[in-house]
Amino acid sequence: MSRTVHALPEVGAAPHVTSALAADLDAAGFTVERVDSLWGAEAAASLHRGSRVAALRALAARPSSPLGTLATLFVLGLPVPHEDAAAAFPTAGLDAVVAAGLLRVDGIDEADEADEADGGDGPDGTADADGTEVVPTVDLRPYAFVDDLGAGSWWIVSDLGELALGHAISEEHVLGIGGATTTLSGLQVPVPVRTVLDLGTGCGIQAMHARRFADRVVATDISRRALDIARFNAQLNGIDGIDFRYGSLFEPVAGERFDRIVSNPPFVITPRRPGVPSYEYRDGGMVGDALVETVLRGLADHLEPGGTAQLLGNWEYHWGVDGLDRVRGWFADTDLDAWVVERERQDPTSYAETWIRDGGTKPGTTEFDTLVGAWLDDFAERRVTGVGFGYVVVRRPLPGGPPCLRRFERVPEALGSNPAGLGATVARVLDAAAWLAGHDDAALAATHLSVAGDVTEERYYWPGNDDPTVMTLVQGGGLGRRVDADTALAAFVGACDGDLSVAAIIGALSQITGVDEQALAADLLPAARDLVLDGLLVPAA
Repeated sequence: MSRTVHALPEVGAAPHVTSALAADLDAAGFTVERVDSLWGAEAAASLHRGSRVAALRALAARPSSPLGTLATLFVLGLPVPHEDAAAAFPTAGLDAVVAAGLLRVDGIDEADEADEADGGDGPDGTADADGTEVVPTVDLRPYAFVDDLGAGSWWIVSDLGELALGHAISEEHVLGIGGATTTLSGLQVPVPVRTVLDLGTGCGIQAMHARRFADRVVATDISRRALDIARFNAQLNGIDGIDFRYGSLFEPVAGERFDRIVSNPPFVITPRRPGVPSYEYRDGGMVGDALVETVLRGLADHLEPGGTAQLLGNWEYHWGVDGLDRVRGWFADTDLDAWVVERERQDPTSYAETWIRDGGTKPGTTEFDTLVGAWLDDFAERRVTGVGFGYVVVRRPLPGGPPCLRRFERVPEALGSNPAGLGATVARVLDAAAWLAGHDDAALAATHLSVAGDVTEERYYWPGNDDPTVMTLVQGGGLGRRVDADTALAAFVGACDGDLSVAAIIGALSQITGVDEQALAADLLPAARDLVLDGLLVPAA
């Protein structure tokens, strides 16, 4: 039997409906922790791998409950009996949830015919629900997070994935919470500001995070449906102060400036060829990485002086041209501070396969192989040898201040421990760059420095030797930097307890080691600058 493919629903409801729905979700205990406890860690891990079998077995062993019904509908993406669905929404009412576009009642026509035959409506005045089931039309799941204001939780609506649909997703798909979501939300600088722009808001999650630290947020998207879902999510979670606007890139905010811009733009590099799906949530409609370049070049016109931006992006490597060098060129004619961290690099085949699977096309099928061929043809024609992915942090200097941070680096290693994300690290690096710009070598030498509280030292010895062969400074948080230190640098850092100035420490080391003081300063002052920028050393209070 062929499977019916239903059109994507329109999502939206009046405030009193979303308030009632929130009350029902809360009363059922629809939280990350409670949902995971329904089926346990093993089943949860299996769900992440795309299998519902273990979770369904665990649910079958439990008595029916509103929490189980909500999890079956919105997390597993499976239908439930009409009476169970009705019991899960005692405040909002099932009809209102259906009207909001979150659910669909299947088999209602047959129920109407049976109702006419037995002489009227059911006892509650609604159509008799015998033989009907309620089917989810969206994904709605709990989401928990921690930021500098503490722990929080929301409910987030997005479109059903291919596991629930049983086929590839639509090109109008609105994406929910994923790895990129949590990466970018963690990158947002946790400093209060007046205004934030969320460029390409999708389901609205970044705008909602931004609102926790901003008086007002503007969220834009080229998908009207994404804006409807984002507006619904904000309303469902009682979040105001977000202005949702339709349009491409910076068009909806022409002439406006913001204290902060955040964006997970549709940066996925997609062949511009017939037969290749163009998903609104990830494909900006430009060739190669031109969309990311366009966004980065447009930041200067929309940031207030001192304003910052945190973004994710892809950039191409071309024959003979390094990817990070290309990104560096995009900032060449701007006065912006720029810090770009490449976290991963993929070869053309791996990149193509990753994003084809992301769209729901399964490996081993003719469609999958055809799409891989289209991607590889496009990359070959444009001389692309790889694609980098990473973070972009930008700041517009205050008037009269030149750029003080231009850093383009690769950090493929595991990061440090950052329960609230990297936002505090981003803020600290920006502050350190500005501080260093205002301190020449003489001023730095007069400064008192202290070792950051998360820094430790590793030492390695050959068996039987008293002197270490390798000494490494290790950062516990932030980017988890590991800095190999020679004897002089290790001794310098060990002496940085805030009591002595940098110059005094260098002078003492010169006397102990017999190394010329100026030569030692020439080695240690640049190293000290790097350690301050990376957060291993901090100016003493």
